[in-house]
Amino acid sequence: MHWLLLALAIVLEVCGTTCMKLSEGFSRLVPSILLFVFYVLSFTAFVYALKRIDVSVAYGIWAALGIFLISAIGIAYFKEPLTPVKVISTVLIVAGVVGLYSSQPVR
Repeated sequence: MHWLLLALAIVLEVCGTTCMKLSEGFSRLVPSILLFVFYVLSFTAFVYALKRIDVSVAYGIWAALGIFLISAIGIAYFKEPLTPVKVISTVLIVAGVVGLYSSQPVR
């Protein structure tokens, strides 16, 4: 259940970040409001996920998957360039999180 809450927190954070871009500097009302709604819900789910998941692992996964998903949205939806440096950097971030996850003791 806690891993599902972490997944939900990640998805909600990505939605909030996407709304941040869509708000155009808080000049568009609906995305500006949704930004705060998504972030509050994301942090709420994250708090509950932390009851059973180590904070270093949970935050690493949250950050890495958030970066990966937001990069994909930026490339696909906002037409950001896909560069070799962006790909390598994202792979390194994900590899670091895999290392964090594999270093935690089995419970």
